[in-house]
Amino acid sequence: MSHAINPDLRAAVGQIARVPQLLIACDYDGTLAPIVEDPSQAVPLPEAVVAVRALAALPQTTVAVVSGRALRDLATLSRLPSEVHLVGSHGSEFDIGFVQRLAPDLVQLRTRLQKAVEDIARGRAGIRLEPKPASIAVHTRTASAEDAAAVNDAVLSGPGTWEGVHVTQGKRVIELLVLATHKGTAIDQLRMQLSASAVLFVGDDVTDENAFKSLHGPDVGIKIGPGETRAGFRVDEPIDAVRVLGLLLETRRSWLFGERATPIERHTMLANGRTTALLAPDATVTWLCHPNPDSSAVFADLLGGSPAGHFSIRPADRESRIPLGQRYRPGTMTVETRWSGLYVTDWLDVGVPPGDSEEAPESTSLVRVLTGKDRAKVTFAPRPEFGQVTIRLQPLGDGLLVLGSNEPMALYSPGVEWDVFNDNGHDSARAEIDLAAMGGKCVLELRCGSSTLRAWDEPVEVRQARVERNWTDWASSLKLPSVARDQVMRSALTLRGLVHQPSGSIIAAATSSLPEELGGVRNWDYRYCWLRDAAMSARALVDLGSISEAEAFLGWVDRCVERTGGHPERLHPLYTVDGWDLGPEAVIETLPGYAGSRPVRIGNAANRQLQLDVFGPIADLIAGVVEHRGWVRDEEWRVIESMVAAVERRWHEPDHGLWEARLAPRHHVYSKVMCWLTVDRAVKLSREHRAEDRPEWTELRDRIGANVLEHGWHEQVGAYSVAYGSPEMDASSLWIGLSGLLTDDDPRFLSTVLAIEAELRSGPTVYRYKWDDGLPGTEGGFHVCAAWMIEAYLRTGRRADAEELFDQMLDCAGPTGLLPEQFDPENERGLGNHPQAYSHLGLIRCALLLDGRLR
Repeated sequence: MSHAINPDLRAAVGQIARVPQLLIACDYDGTLAPIVEDPSQAVPLPEAVVAVRALAALPQTTVAVVSGRALRDLATLSRLPSEVHLVGSHGSEFDIGFVQRLAPDLVQLRTRLQKAVEDIARGRAGIRLEPKPASIAVHTRTASAEDAAAVNDAVLSGPGTWEGVHVTQGKRVIELLVLATHKGTAIDQLRMQLSASAVLFVGDDVTDENAFKSLHGPDVGIKIGPGETRAGFRVDEPIDAVRVLGLLLETRRSWLFGERATPIERHTMLANGRTTALLAPDATVTWLCHPNPDSSAVFADLLGGSPAGHFSIRPADRESRIPLGQRYRPGTMTVETRWSGLYVTDWLDVGVPPGDSEEAPESTSLVRVLTGKDRAKVTFAPRPEFGQVTIRLQPLGDGLLVLGSNEPMALYSPGVEWDVFNDNGHDSARAEIDLAAMGGKCVLELRCGSSTLRAWDEPVEVRQARVERNWTDWASSLKLPSVARDQVMRSALTLRGLVHQPSGSIIAAATSSLPEELGGVRNWDYRYCWLRDAAMSARALVDLGSISEAEAFLGWVDRCVERTGGHPERLHPLYTVDGWDLGPEAVIETLPGYAGSRPVRIGNAANRQLQLDVFGPIADLIAGVVEHRGWVRDEEWRVIESMVAAVERRWHEPDHGLWEARLAPRHHVYSKVMCWLTVDRAVKLSREHRAEDRPEWTELRDRIGANVLEHGWHEQVGAYSVAYGSPEMDASSLWIGLSGLLTDDDPRFLSTVLAIEAELRSGPTVYRYKWDDGLPGTEGGFHVCAAWMIEAYLRTGRRADAEELFDQMLDCAGPTGLLPEQFDPENERGLGNHPQAYSHLGLIRCALLLDGRLR
């Protein structure tokens, strides 16, 4: 009996286990159940029942048993759960009904067939007839060889030749069908009904060859036992097929539900002003997009496990050893991961690699320096375009070339010998590096956008120092508060890492589709520049004393406004980092998502929404920049005038709101408040820095303010709610006071704070809302909403509550100080995209408020 699974079969199973919609189909006799003399005693192997039941319970996975037996007999004998589809009579009977009902002439033909074979079998011991709805089977297994041969000849030369009769022969069985169907057509029918991406079929009989013949593309066919076959693979016995199904179950379950669901907040970001990357706590690169942060991923392990691309480093002696820790080098975006005897230092560089033309565009390099005395095991598995293109790795000189992608790419790795191997259709490479033999140091440099493998003229230590100096010089220029000084520094560096320096835009987060609920569908792509989020991020940096990011971003906004052709009210809520409209939102079906959270989305349909609040944060940013600098630039004033013009034209309309619910527009309180704030900041800037009194602006501001104060108040709940006439609470309504529209001691603001606290705060977090947004599932609390609550506590005289909530917010950060979008207070873990600009700008503002640095 064979026990080991053939390596090629194991690889094929590993590949088919990772398709979006999988159909697993099996024959019954000789496959799930051993062949026995008495067919009525053919019960399935217990191990087979366990395997098919577990496979059928997986999402996006269908299991069917396709047998020559009549459907009723198959159901009675197999006793498989209802999740397993049954197909009888070689595909003429489905458990959801006939493929087609028999026409009267076929019913008549079926009746004639039965009478003819009854006459042939009469008087011959051991011949068993099996009537079925669209056929009749003649079994000769228990007959003598002489009788079996005679019956076979008579059937094949007699009714088997009739017009309209289709003959299927199996092991000691002949079936006469009045429908042109067989197991192959049954597989095709199931494939079509289920929209299956691939099929795995297991069978042992001659009649299964039609099913094997129907397989194509990534499909896998497995033949049990000897004999000629069209199947791509073979095993010896039914129990061996069950072992294959067990491997399929283990692999697919792992793929669907996350192979390494490291807590989101424990990932650490690298950045170089061009793009970002994420490291897991064990120094695995799980995310890297190129050339921009909103481009396709080279490594997407974060959303698809190791088959989606990763770059891992481990101690070779004990790969399961947990690192001693991971940390940023102070004031930089350089990350150190430490084991005893092995250090890995990671950073992103930018420049033109040696050997490329001086006119070549700057590209990103991921630099990984291994130091120590131990042996390290390295696996390099790039998967450009989210793994949608097949790549090959070519060892050449001092490294590897990545072939097959539109973007050139090379891994510079002097002194390293790579073993290139096939990994589910792609090339991967592995190496074991003896650091002691290499003088205690090894440099690995992934050059994205370049195919050169030449050495740099300067040592890696000099390059690292130069890169780090750019960060530390900037960080040392900040005016940090005494409250949570180190956390504020890390948050400021994180925000700067989310800046796309060539354009001036600022992305909302470094990732796409990290879930707001584990296993849920609330998975969005945040790798773009939202006008609102970016303006608030830049404002946080202005408050720390750095205005260069704000000035660059406002230049980006000015260009976006210019593209509207003089109609700033047509601005989208978000754009690509280069300031262009997004393409349609799409789903990558081949990625299972973080911890099985599907779909994985690319793009964001919210760019087509109307969000009238976006003008407010931009106007507030300009006010902050001008207060810091002391005067207004012409392009900034153009933006201010454009924002006011946009508000004047549209403030009275309903919109989709800042939370981007995919519902009909409403008159959101927050959106109206931000429209008021836009004009309020413009009025003050005009008076203080342009020496101009704009009475039309003042009248517009007051009209908007009066409108929202009157219609946003909900008498029954005693607070400002999410939208006019709606009783539901929303954390964003805190801005009725945070904006300055209501004074800190106004009873309506105090009442709103209490109402939102009672309904939406849960321990260390504050939910943005609990009203029905039209999507299934739940989400965590938002760190930025907790920050708003902290500010509301301070404004309403509750400093002790503010300090307590701020301390709890700090405790939610990961070990390197990064915060994702949300926090699940029940399971005490982060949720949403990571790191999130909202969360870090909220932390900065709260620390400055607690320190007394902001009014």
